Amino acid sequence: MGNFKQWAKTAPCGWNSWDCFGAGVTEKQLIENADYMAKHLKKYGWEYIVCDIQWYEPKACSNDYNNFTELCMDEYGRLIPAENRFPSSANGKGFKPIADYVHSLGLKFGIHIMRGIPRQAVHKNTPIFGSEKTARQVAHHFSVCSWNTDMYGMYNCDGAQDYYNSIINMYADWGVDFIKCDDICVTEFRKWDNPYSADYEIEMLRKAIDNCGREIVLSLSPGPAPRDKTEHLCKNANMWRLTGDFWDLWDHLYPMFDKCREWQGVTQEGNYPDCDMLPIGRISKLCSYHGSQNRMSNFTKPEHYTLMSLWGIFKSPLMIGGNMPENDEFTLSLLQNEEYMLMHKTAKNAREAERCETDGKGYIIWTADSEEYRYVALFNTDDKPISVNYSVQNAYDIWQKNTVSADVIEIEPHGARLLKTEK
Repeated sequence: MGNFKQWAKTAPCGWNSWDCFGAGVTEKQLIENADYMAKHLKKYGWEYIVCDIQWYEPKACSNDYNNFTELCMDEYGRLIPAENRFPSSANGKGFKPIADYVHSLGLKFGIHIMRGIPRQAVHKNTPIFGSEKTARQVAHHFSVCSWNTDMYGMYNCDGAQDYYNSIINMYADWGVDFIKCDDICVTEFRKWDNPYSADYEIEMLRKAIDNCGREIVLSLSPGPAPRDKTEHLCKNANMWRLTGDFWDLWDHLYPMFDKCREWQGVTQEGNYPDCDMLPIGRISKLCSYHGSQNRMSNFTKPEHYTLMSLWGIFKSPLMIGGNMPENDEFTLSLLQNEEYMLMHKTAKNAREAERCETDGKGYIIWTADSEEYRYVALFNTDDKPISVNYSVQNAYDIWQKNTVSADVIEIEPHGARLLKTEK
């Protein structure tokens, strides 16, 4: 099938259900967002519809997890969609009907999975499809997720590889194009020892995907990914998280400047350090989570520009978090900005060019280049307006959509100016 890095020649752009629906997303909501993307965003480069965590749990209804709850599973210990939430999955169809519909719109379909094998499968000691081993023989009972009770990690053994092969082959048959694997980039229960202790499970996933007969993008979560594991990450995954869950708070946004600086120079075709989702639009619909329930993003308008500018110039994957059919005009304008999407697709060599701050307040400048253009992002990290001595002539302001010639750039509190000039 060729090198997996060729499957994602540009940083993936799409939508993920977590920020708006948490663990409780339904088939209806997936379809509504797919329809919206196809109508309003596809032509700008947005293409992935990703169903996040707990799609196999009938009782999931918010961002919270039901500990040790009953999961939907086949006779080989493979999790399958809960029919009450995804009715088209009945009669063993899995996610194939939804994937087929998403593909009919010219889009791609993705799912979230947890590292390892279901505890429920281990307790029942199910056989593993295509293997002489059983669930109990491969489960590592000390290898557990600190925030979700669904799974055991697995030992580094042939039977574990057989299990990963069995689920990835099933996902390929469903038509899955993108897999977000959680509790694998950093395994928090081993934080005191080796938070990258799931490295061999990453390799098993890589091998299973490479041999499944379908091009599937692999995204690893959560973060922060260890910077000293860059070579291993680049060898095995398309995306990996730089942080824990990112939400619509300045206290979450400001530290991303350090994360991006730490990882600058790593991005290449097929490998994209991931700043996490874009919590914009209508989010937290099913419960209050890092803010009020069913809210529009807490980010101010200038903070939206900072978020989008940093993610874009850094070339992070872009995953919309809000329920897209409820987008307001401003949110939609960010996502339909052709010059921004061109920068994200074509610019390279992103780097922090200058930082002038005192106690975290001041300005930061990032630059990147494409074959035709030079891009400059100027960020105000202060809580009051600032003026930055930066001279430009006939620069195009990507957000304001006008031409700028000035020796001083004015920037709103926590805001950004994103400029394009010809080389």
